[in-house]
Amino acid sequence: MFELSTVEPATVVRLVRDIDTQGFAVLDNFISGEQLQHAREFISRQVEEHGPEYFALHGLTAMHGSLFEELGTSPAFRQMLHEVYQTGLKQTLPPDEKAFPVIRFLQGRTGRKESHFFHFDATGLTALVPIVIPTEGQHCGDLITFPNIRPVRRSVMVNVIEKAVLHNTVSQKLTSWLIGRGWLKPVRIKLQPGNVYLFWGYRSLHANDPCDPSMLRATALYHYGNPHRHSWLAKRLLGRNQRHLPAAEPEAPVLPEI
Repeated sequence: MFELSTVEPATVVRLVRDIDTQGFAVLDNFISGEQLQHAREFISRQVEEHGPEYFALHGLTAMHGSLFEELGTSPAFRQMLHEVYQTGLKQTLPPDEKAFPVIRFLQGRTGRKESHFFHFDATGLTALVPIVIPTEGQHCGDLITFPNIRPVRRSVMVNVIEKAVLHNTVSQKLTSWLIGRGWLKPVRIKLQPGNVYLFWGYRSLHANDPCDPSMLRATALYHYGNPHRHSWLAKRLLGRNQRHLPAAEPEAPVLPEI
């Protein structure tokens, strides 16, 4: 059973400060060694069932009986996300706000195609939980981000237009090319299993670096808080994407992941 103590106010302040100043915050050794082993056993069973190419699990039902379900339903974990979101983004959320979980399995040739999809999340706060991360080779699936490059938009239409401009093939190829030439310099975050990484997914353009097709990269993402929750258009778009997410991790055209 996943147990988490209530996060102290000072920790919330530290997390928000780190996200604002360096683009991300880290909760070191958040997942114990035993919990990590159980999570990896779940990952192995899913890979055996789904095969050696890219796939993703969306929602708590698909994660039933796993550490990922326990974490997503943990009152203390949700309270931490709640406090960080409200403190950092200055928006009030209902006390029963839930996090939407996704587990991404990057592997095989299709896994490479799911990399370098730079996007903004539909939700304000993203918690990334790495479970299996490659350690060999030049590319190990790092989180790549241009942190906090936009504010929370007052207009949902501005948000939609920005995503339409950036979440397309031409923009994706251009961004990757500029990074390769060294003209754009994103923040690269080496992911350590057992840690939890928090960042403003809505405000940060982000993606994952590819990894060797023979390797597995498995990460869980918890998307929390819709900045445009009062907009019928935003609710419709977010609901649609959570039902039909193709990929993400960042990535799906409107919702996401890493």
